[in-house]
Amino acid sequence: MPYRRPQSQPESRPQSPSPDRRAVLRGSLAASAALALPATAVGAAPAQALSGRPRAPWGVQTGDVTSSSGLVWVRSDRPARMIVETSATESFRRARRWHGPLLGPGTDFTGTTALRGLPAGEQVHYRVTLADPDDPRRTGEAFRGTFRTASAKRRDGVRFLWSGDIAGQGWGINPDIGGYRVYEEMRRLDPDFFLCSGDTVYADGVIQPSVTLPDGRTWRNITTPEKSKVAETLDEFRGNFRYNLLDANVRRFNAQVPSIVQWDDHEVRNNWYPGQILDDARYTEKNVDVLAARSMRAFSEYFPVSTLPARGRADGGEDDGRIYRVVRQGPLLDVFVLDMRTYRNANSPGRQPDDATGILGAEQLAWLKRELSRSRAVWKVIASDMPLGIVVPDGAADFEAVAQGDPGAPLGRELQIAELLRHIKHARITGTVWLTADVHYTSAQHYDPSRAAFKDFAPFWEFVSGPLAAGGFPAGRLDATFGPDQVFVKAPTRANVSPMESPQYFGEVEIDGASGELTVRLRAEGGVVLFSKVLQPGRVGA
Repeated sequence: MPYRRPQSQPESRPQSPSPDRRAVLRGSLAASAALALPATAVGAAPAQALSGRPRAPWGVQTGDVTSSSGLVWVRSDRPARMIVETSATESFRRARRWHGPLLGPGTDFTGTTALRGLPAGEQVHYRVTLADPDDPRRTGEAFRGTFRTASAKRRDGVRFLWSGDIAGQGWGINPDIGGYRVYEEMRRLDPDFFLCSGDTVYADGVIQPSVTLPDGRTWRNITTPEKSKVAETLDEFRGNFRYNLLDANVRRFNAQVPSIVQWDDHEVRNNWYPGQILDDARYTEKNVDVLAARSMRAFSEYFPVSTLPARGRADGGEDDGRIYRVVRQGPLLDVFVLDMRTYRNANSPGRQPDDATGILGAEQLAWLKRELSRSRAVWKVIASDMPLGIVVPDGAADFEAVAQGDPGAPLGRELQIAELLRHIKHARITGTVWLTADVHYTSAQHYDPSRAAFKDFAPFWEFVSGPLAAGGFPAGRLDATFGPDQVFVKAPTRANVSPMESPQYFGEVEIDGASGELTVRLRAEGGVVLFSKVLQPGRVGA
């Protein structure tokens, strides 16, 4: 049967003491009709300065949801105990209770509770209550959300969205245009989950109160102290991750759609790599490793990610401090979430004839090969935070991604990708599809050994989408090493085009349960499907 859809679509209405399904989906915040939070909710207020009961005006969100588990996140405005209840119905009859962590300044008052033993393929309603740690009877308003667990039955199908690049190049939350409107558009599509492909914040990007556009119009931004300079301290990184939660569209989306989140460079600084020492007058802290550690701590506090350190978690789970992981979505889909930032070597001209570190690091590459071989899912989506065949420069002579512009045999970081593609072919791994963002336009590339300098791989597809709330940029050139053919591209003709001048982009993937066909749609803000491609299951590569 085709993809299973809910019987009703959510509509906006105020939250009530006994909300119906529509109110649950839309009413995750008491003030959800407002575009942004009040100024008093921007940062963490000292407990002694607050009156009343604990509040969570930044909303709730879920992450890394599988057929039997998921993570629920919240941020309190003061020290509080996190309590989560789940139910099959919005009335919360026969609810199951989960005792979460104590939220305090050590985690910036954020916390994540792991839910296990959930029913497969079901709509789960949840509510988060914050209790005074000194008086458990003193609780704040419950904040509600919902999500669907992955189905254990192939016939139910899977549908998800992906994109990345949020609050970049100085384009922040603009109240004049309704904030991050694309999130509301994505929410209305009601996907099973959202894959955020990195650049979740721009910690190196200052948000000014206003920007004059080329046509004379004025772009206005909501601003915060942490976004008035590049992020260096832990509190400044925390403020960057908190910034996007000021937008009501994001909070509504988070309360309805679980996310799978990865990171890239702008969570720290543009084009960073481990061991880098900055030559940038904006920074007093020049050691990128110090900045990256602070950013990763804030990232782990503000996103519910299953393999990150257990800061504020109810249990340790399978945490081991890494961000690359596989999130299983039933018999049809496994999502392999890569980290092309933490383990890479230095950006360079990329002409090394031998490169064991590459862009993934040896350990992550071995993990990816092993997990792809073990996967029994019909489709294996490789969530890559950078494109493979698009040339992404870093300065005049160095390169930021995999490709380095030389159309010949693999060199530099290309060697590691060649090893992976060779493994996929020889291990006869079927159904691999690459999804990415990063370059701030949308495109589709088909890779084929008949066009390539490197021949020992099976054909596959790579799809690019984004940005969600950042500047648009012209399309980059292709590197012929792996034989890409760009069958579709939609990009601005000049650099850093504002969201008022060019639509934002996201992609949609739908896997039909009956046929196993995977359909990719590249979408533009405003409801337009720009490009669509149907892929058949059971093929090596894709």
